[in-house]
Amino acid sequence: MSIRDNFCPKCGKPSDTEGLCMQCRIGSTPWFTCDGRIKNVQCPSCGATKQVNTWTDSTRSRDELGPELAKSAVHFHPDVKKPVIDVTVQDVTVNRSRASLVIHGTLYKTPVEGTCTVEIIWNKEQCDRCNRISGSYYEGVVQVRADDRIPSTYEVQMSASIAQQIEDTLQAGGERLSFISDMNEIHDGLDIIIGSQHIGLMISQGIVAQLGGRYTTHPKLMGEKNGRQLFRITYSVRLPRFQKHDVVVVRNRYYEIERVESHHVRALDLKDGTSKSLRDDDIERIIGNSRNAESALVAFSDSSGIGILDPLSSRTIDFGKPAWMDIRAGEQVNILRDGDQLIIVR
Repeated sequence: MSIRDNFCPKCGKPSDTEGLCMQCRIGSTPWFTCDGRIKNVQCPSCGATKQVNTWTDSTRSRDELGPELAKSAVHFHPDVKKPVIDVTVQDVTVNRSRASLVIHGTLYKTPVEGTCTVEIIWNKEQCDRCNRISGSYYEGVVQVRADDRIPSTYEVQMSASIAQQIEDTLQAGGERLSFISDMNEIHDGLDIIIGSQHIGLMISQGIVAQLGGRYTTHPKLMGEKNGRQLFRITYSVRLPRFQKHDVVVVRNRYYEIERVESHHVRALDLKDGTSKSLRDDDIERIIGNSRNAESALVAFSDSSGIGILDPLSSRTIDFGKPAWMDIRAGEQVNILRDGDQLIIVR
């Protein structure tokens, strides 16, 4: 050993540097700290978890959350490399668990190991969304109605399905307060009670895009909060007078509506198969909708026409063969009734 060798000022052993030797550096460095207690706040209704003042949807169980919470209580020195934490969680009471941690890592190229214990407190608190729902809070209503008629069962079911799909999409995107608190089917349509104005707008636009029609908004001032005016909005969705697949009469000819547009419809002539544009005012009456059609057996089919077996009377009724359909004997066709007359529809 020469006079130029470095010595550790703490233990007197040779050192690779002018300061502390490796063992003394490790011994004097708090390479990790461990919080003795950590809290978890979870909504008992929906399972959402709260961090600071923010709620986040979660489907993880207590057994899954425990080890992760315990690990979050450990804080490492910046020089620690490749840290590994092994956790064992044991429930002490309904609201408390004790986590035992074994911690490994590398500090200054030397393996280190330590242990600590973390107490996990399980708190229950109703989240912002469940609190609003249970308190019957809402920011608007989407009212689905139809012009000069009552919406069909199909339209009501489609409107409800569209609303639920939009709610799922917004919730998955993190908009927790964009919820549907209730849906009520009434005699002239559907009322959808919504928790935010954004979801009300999205539902209204979605229903109109799928079923046609239009919507208008009607805000009502409900008060003020923190100097900001609070409105409750009614979204009035008006479905068109006619809907897709309606079978209508125009000048003694039957048409099946293919598309509803502003003040007119595109319809299939059920006699010659041509597509025509009809004004709303030209339509004399509605026979029904092909979604509600009956199924009837084709008794015979030849070059001159076809015979349909009436499922009610069991009589065979002769028809001219529709130019827009290839119908063969033994097949089934869809029919609607206009009084005693049968109409073949798609």
